[in-house]
Amino acid sequence: MSRRLLTVFVGLLLSQWAANGNAEVRVLTSIKPLQLIAAAVQDGIASPEVLLPPGASAHNYALRPSDVRRVQEVQLLYWIGPDMETFLPRVLASRRNATVAVQDLPGLQLRHFGQSPTADEHEHEHEQPAAAASGEHDHAHRPGSLDAHLWLLPANAQVIATRLAADLVAADPANAPRYQANLQAFRARLQLLEQQLSARLAPVQGKPYFVFHEAFDYFEAAYGLKHAGVFSVASEVQPGAQHVAQMRERLQAAGPTCVFSEPPLQPRLAQTLSAGLPVKLAELDALGGKIPVNADGYPQLLIQLADDLAGCLESL
Repeated sequence: MSRRLLTVFVGLLLSQWAANGNAEVRVLTSIKPLQLIAAAVQDGIASPEVLLPPGASAHNYALRPSDVRRVQEVQLLYWIGPDMETFLPRVLASRRNATVAVQDLPGLQLRHFGQSPTADEHEHEHEQPAAAASGEHDHAHRPGSLDAHLWLLPANAQVIATRLAADLVAADPANAPRYQANLQAFRARLQLLEQQLSARLAPVQGKPYFVFHEAFDYFEAAYGLKHAGVFSVASEVQPGAQHVAQMRERLQAAGPTCVFSEPPLQPRLAQTLSAGLPVKLAELDALGGKIPVNADGYPQLLIQLADDLAGCLESL
């Protein structure tokens, strides 16, 4: 056999090997929380990639040419949906491989802004998604629009992981037993996580606190918490003196309290609002920017959130 024929033959074998599911499946997620869930399902087989770099806005990220190439090339891509990553639909329109908007998955418990935290979340019925709000990640959300921070509810993470496992089994049947075992391990870890978080947060239920971004309603509803107010001011807009005075009045009425911003930036307004008041400034990171990407990353994201929230409220 000539060298050229041998090269062609080996190439055909490698192509067939990949087609049979023995090549590593490239998974790309839009944001880190989805990457952490994927890492649990792919544990021991491959490492999922993430599109947004640390600190980038999930609402209005500017894709680089290298980002667009990755979006087009990877086999499996997962994003929250048009209510979160408003920059993605135009690029996804030309993508040919499998793409999943997780906000459309059946079985999710979805919330809408303005919904009571004690109201029962409803199972998703594939309604038309509301248009996304514009602005920075600390933008205000319109009442009635979908709250796309759905990953902060462990039950939703389980739905997402189940879909990921099914897609990976179909793309890589040779590793099906490992994907299924990883999924079962993730489900068991989430059951334990629910107990841990309930015990950690029970002592601070009813304590008032304020946030700069209404991102935590899923988490709050699951564990009996509720923020007392949201200081939603676009980062490029300075509120007027009357507005600042009204917000300070709310803080004064609350007494000792915590005001949470999201990394990497603390709004300039935070210092102005809290000056001279019994207010502690702290951070809550819904994206898990510092959490290691591994099989326990998603539980660690929620544990860190609970520790940061409870830690500040316990210190009042």
